[in-house]
Amino acid sequence: MGLVRRRPSIASERWIEGPAKEPSCPVCSCGELERFLRLREVPVYCNVLWPTKAEAQGTAKGDLDLVCCCECGHIFNLAFDPTLVQYSPDYENSLHFSPHFEKYTNDLADHLVSTHNLRGKVVVDIGCGKGDFLATLCALGQNRGFGFDKSYSRQKATHTKGLDITFVPEFFSMEHGKLQADFICCRQVLEHIQEPRKFLATIRAAIDDRTETGLFFEVPNAAYTFHDLGIWDLIYEHFSYFTIDSLSALFRRAGFRVKWAGPLYSGQYIGIEAYPNTQAAAGMETTAREDLSRFRRSYYTKIEYWRSELARLAGSGKRTVVWGGGSKGITFVNLLDARLIEYIIDLNPRKHGRFVAGTGAQIVAPDFLAAYGPEAVIVMNSVYQDEIARCLASLGLSPALMVA
Repeated sequence: MGLVRRRPSIASERWIEGPAKEPSCPVCSCGELERFLRLREVPVYCNVLWPTKAEAQGTAKGDLDLVCCCECGHIFNLAFDPTLVQYSPDYENSLHFSPHFEKYTNDLADHLVSTHNLRGKVVVDIGCGKGDFLATLCALGQNRGFGFDKSYSRQKATHTKGLDITFVPEFFSMEHGKLQADFICCRQVLEHIQEPRKFLATIRAAIDDRTETGLFFEVPNAAYTFHDLGIWDLIYEHFSYFTIDSLSALFRRAGFRVKWAGPLYSGQYIGIEAYPNTQAAAGMETTAREDLSRFRRSYYTKIEYWRSELARLAGSGKRTVVWGGGSKGITFVNLLDARLIEYIIDLNPRKHGRFVAGTGAQIVAPDFLAAYGPEAVIVMNSVYQDEIARCLASLGLSPALMVA
């Protein structure tokens, strides 16, 4: 028996699971999936930059085939190919050069140290990046840290000197359970993993009977992406898109007791704090789902609006830049084929002079704008609007700010 399809609506298709090889939800294993958006040939990497424009324009691309589980509401990319995504020290997604973001992470670290009594403890950070957040946790509570990340680079770790931190440039696995962690942190990682339930089960097995071990996970908020139309967060690197309900249900199913789960960072992220449970939940409750038909219509309306705006700016000869050389900015210029945008501004000095996948736009420092004199700046994330305005004013510039 092959794949059985119901009659599709204009905005969706549904499947019923047939043989074991048919697609199914990686969270609850349900085989009934609703397809709602396909995007062809998007850059595989938003957070790997290139030394030349030609290399950037020739980078690998993949498809997004977004589906929603009809049982638990989990959203994921059915076309995801993990062999295309290989993390290395070239992967650069640090936001810590922004004062606004630095305040957020410092406040978050203060909360975790206080709430979980992280003083003189062993803290493990899975997917630690360059170690910035782990360093903050260790400095605040005089903790011993262990950071795991394939993209870790000692040359790029600038905040870890004088701290008791060991970095392991590999993925976390069962063999690392012997660390006997008092606290496990994992931020902006779970959404990249093709089998999130198995990943959490590995962590639960590594913890074993140490039920006092606390966990904090942070992921992008699917409600922001699909309800609030944060569409520039739809990237190939993200396999999963979690809501508060679906993330909480996943943790319970994997053997954890959820202490708290809720929105963070102006609703753009979800945070969850949990502890090991003595047994996994037997089943998974049905969770609320987004109106995906409405999202699909709104998605294309927003795309057309920005195509029109870019055409208007080009027609009037206005010099325009994008502010934000992360996933949002790179998705924006690629989805809109924004050849008008030659430069993307970013505070991260490790990105300056590099070229973004797809269009090959160059990332430059804010100081570049003093001579370039843009008439319009497209702000990729509204939470940085005030910070950007202050920076522009310090350069004697007053271009129009347009929030994407």
